[in-house]
Amino acid sequence: MKIGFATHPGRKRRHNEDAYVVEPPLFAVADGMGGAKAGEVASGLAAAALKEGASDASSGEDRVSSLIQEANRRVFRRATEDRDASGMGTTMTVALVDGDRVVFGHVGDSRAYLIRNGAIEQLTDDHSLVAELVRSGRLTPEEAESHPQRSVITRAVGTEPDVDVDTFVIEPTEGDLFLICSDGLTDMVDDRTIIQAIEKHRGDLDNAAKALVGAANRGGGEDNITVVFFEVDGGTGDTAVTQQAPVVESATSDDEDTLSGLEGVPPVETMVVTPGAAPALSEPPKRRRRALQISLALAALLIVAAAVLWLLEHV
Repeated sequence: MKIGFATHPGRKRRHNEDAYVVEPPLFAVADGMGGAKAGEVASGLAAAALKEGASDASSGEDRVSSLIQEANRRVFRRATEDRDASGMGTTMTVALVDGDRVVFGHVGDSRAYLIRNGAIEQLTDDHSLVAELVRSGRLTPEEAESHPQRSVITRAVGTEPDVDVDTFVIEPTEGDLFLICSDGLTDMVDDRTIIQAIEKHRGDLDNAAKALVGAANRGGGEDNITVVFFEVDGGTGDTAVTQQAPVVESATSDDEDTLSGLEGVPPVETMVVTPGAAPALSEPPKRRRRALQISLALAALLIVAAAVLWLLEHV
């Protein structure tokens, strides 16, 4: 198995609230949300739940779903017990290499992609208000890219006692490359940029991941950026790790070269916040945080319905 990954806080945020898991055969990205450092707590708790459940004897879609449900329970429990973490949640996209197939589980708007024969395909459906409007035909994909409510998500891990998990299976063929990423990447770069970075660095997925982080920062770096690549030999189920990538912690200029040569940091441990740790001073919240907290207070379904009605009248 070939692996590459990198993460970066972006150019506008002081904290990296993304978390990731690279524990072959398990891979995941979580993008936290919440006031103060609650987003970091949420994504860290979710990532820790995956890592601790990696030895689960079950398999397939049931295993992936149960891992995400356990992550949901942990985040929700912390949010209800800790006033400073109230309303926090996280997206989560998980991939499990299970023999000669790859099983995915998904909640939120972090994404999974398949790169095959020089083409890229988005495997997951965003659980967001704008994505729902695109799927219903009320918005075009072009309109969605600049829509003011594009960061409002409709499903997250940890905001309710239970969560609906999308699961599906992909049977890889030789040469298939999988990408899991937070929206800090996909909001800043397009599919063509992703393909170009992969083609340039196909033999070194570490550098491909760092190149995409650099491209997202050059595009504005509006959010935290996390990229995880993995490639499996079709039909072998081999899970031996052949690459480990550095975690990109800072960027000092727009040049991609400034993102290389940094110290490597082990996955998960550096991202997981101790459950008893007190949150730091608050920073400017993500648009998604504010939207999700409001939707929780007024009931998510009512907010979505009201937003759709408003759009029908004004779009």
